[in-house]
Amino acid sequence: MSKNILMLPGDGIGPEIVTQAQRVLEKLNKDLSLDLTLSSALVGGAAIDATGVPLPDVTLAAAKKADAILLGAVGGPKWDKIDMAIRPEKGLLGLRSEMQLFGNLRPAILYPQLASASTLKPEVVSGLDILIVRELTGGIYFGKPRGIRVLENGEREGYNTYVYNETEIRRIGKVAFEAAQKRGKKLCSVDKANVLEVTVLWREIMDDMAKDYPDVELSHMYVDNAAMQLVRAPKQFDVIVTGNMFGDILSDAAAMLTGSIGMLPSASLDINGKGMYEPCHGSAPDIAGKGVANPLATILSVAMMLRYSLEKPEAADRIEKAVSLVLDQGFRTPDIYSDGLNKVGTVEMGDAVIKALDNI
Repeated sequence: MSKNILMLPGDGIGPEIVTQAQRVLEKLNKDLSLDLTLSSALVGGAAIDATGVPLPDVTLAAAKKADAILLGAVGGPKWDKIDMAIRPEKGLLGLRSEMQLFGNLRPAILYPQLASASTLKPEVVSGLDILIVRELTGGIYFGKPRGIRVLENGEREGYNTYVYNETEIRRIGKVAFEAAQKRGKKLCSVDKANVLEVTVLWREIMDDMAKDYPDVELSHMYVDNAAMQLVRAPKQFDVIVTGNMFGDILSDAAAMLTGSIGMLPSASLDINGKGMYEPCHGSAPDIAGKGVANPLATILSVAMMLRYSLEKPEAADRIEKAVSLVLDQGFRTPDIYSDGLNKVGTVEMGDAVIKALDNI
């Protein structure tokens, strides 16, 4: 049965990197007879410019019908001064919420070829392989009430609500415990239970769930310490599970351990495994249109799509092996370049991956 893949290039470097990922997907679709049908739609700033809203109804409808979605990036300074309710990022949050994509998987893997690209010492990061499981549709990003109000003295006050219910916590906990079972059987739950009541509940529920996963070693860590430990001794972690805001911050910090955020893919899944896949980085408007953006995170996001939503692990393996081969061959975009290697642009990196696929 044919599978429908929706491409959402978005803004900034989004169209450039999605184009290269699409080329890889189209090649595998042809070579392996995957029976995939690809289509595209607008989201974010591009959608605002065309329709006035960041998530047009037609895009949402197409996303709900698709078997998987590949997203580039959204946002940029062009839209920074418009009303908060229709900022480009609202398109992304809307997709996550409307499609109930509650489970965000963000691997932080250091390819051995890039050990020197990390800002940390090679002995600290060599062999790094962390999976951050981030709750994606709750917490302070979605909690209500929220807004900006004027107090009696005329002063303005901004406010947001940090809230999680037991169902939301157990749902993401299940994803994390099961992921740990398939990896190193170690799960670290990150919270701020010494200050925030919502994470007191989070910790209590994680402890309760641990009884059902006796093969997984559960530990707890405050988020400030977790940030420090990611820099001090990152290889102590296997799987990290945390809420929306903490996960947003920690996964970006973990990204830099790998040498570049341009190397990190992600998956956002619903309860049935349908997902939206995207690189962890943003729209990088400062380099948009220059042809220098690293497409590897987006290409690796395609690998995650093939593995998690399309159940094509052999195709996913081929992409990951091709990326490793390209790095062995010395190809580097500027974000991961070092002297003596072959500096290439976005299209050239895509060409290299496609050529490598023929050698696997």
